[in-house]
Amino acid sequence: MDSDRFRELLAAPGPFASVYFEDSDDDDDPSPALELKWRALHEELKRQGAAESITAALEHAVMELRLPIGRGGRAVVATAGGVVLNEYLLRPTAAPIVRVSELPYIVPILEFGVAHSDYLLVVADRTGAIITSHLDATRFSESVDSRHTPGQQLRTVADRIIELTHDTAFGALYMVGDADARSSLLAALPESIRKRATSLPIADRRGGYDFEEIQRAIDTTLLWQRQGAMDTAAARFSAELGRRSGLAAEGLGAVCTALRQGTIDTLIIGNIDDATVAADEGMTTVAPTIAALPAQSAAGAKTLRADEALPVFAISAGATVVRTDERLAPADGIGAILRCAPTPDQGRR
Repeated sequence: MDSDRFRELLAAPGPFASVYFEDSDDDDDPSPALELKWRALHEELKRQGAAESITAALEHAVMELRLPIGRGGRAVVATAGGVVLNEYLLRPTAAPIVRVSELPYIVPILEFGVAHSDYLLVVADRTGAIITSHLDATRFSESVDSRHTPGQQLRTVADRIIELTHDTAFGALYMVGDADARSSLLAALPESIRKRATSLPIADRRGGYDFEEIQRAIDTTLLWQRQGAMDTAAARFSAELGRRSGLAAEGLGAVCTALRQGTIDTLIIGNIDDATVAADEGMTTVAPTIAALPAQSAAGAKTLRADEALPVFAISAGATVVRTDERLAPADGIGAILRCAPTPDQGRR
């Protein structure tokens, strides 16, 4: 997953509380079931020593800042300064997760999150379109009537899409409608927008479209994209390991060395379990243990969970971070594809 989407987490001061839970109810009003879930989350936050300011921010997000469409799971990360991440997951985690720690925990987002949470949905026919903007956890729909432009009926729709994509940072465009309408609309869009467009072959049922069916199709597309990214990373990693090119690293020692040297292109997170790593006080360098840190970094060093620290270090270096499944089992549950081979590292022992 592109590291840019997590930049706000890097700028926020800890400690963090990260919670993951099932939340598939589309009703805007908090349900009794959600209240019970929050009660359990609250008890666990209290047990782990979360500050009241963090707990209050989480409660507001869980109960009040519900997103337009419940997909199955939800991720909320907060600090004492407020909520820094609130989004739905394509699938819920197997069980609720609560973590209170110095760093945010984002692995479930890498596994089940949405790569492009901001997107346009265009449902078009020959007379115009309904355009729905999904942006910053809000949803807004508008109708565009193009019947007054004979011969170029979808030009008005295309112009509105261009306007919306120019003013915002939509990561994707999904298009629904008969094949002719979709084809004509795509032809009227510039290449920079066409390459972000995905046509969804949803059937018109009794003069209309089922938006739940459309959302399921979007989610399926996102899952395929996620699977494709995992497949690509796994194939590259395995190929580089196989040819011993020096462009793949596995195990905590080798990955920490690559992070210190800034050579990681893609960090691959597998089953790390409860492994830990060490970092200096300013979070500028990382090693498998405090003893393995460069000597000048040992003062004030701290031990951190690897599944929290390694993604944060990778994101701060601009690397892509991918969660893999059982098809790939790097040593210590962690691997990386490198931009260049690492050099001998004095801090490694």
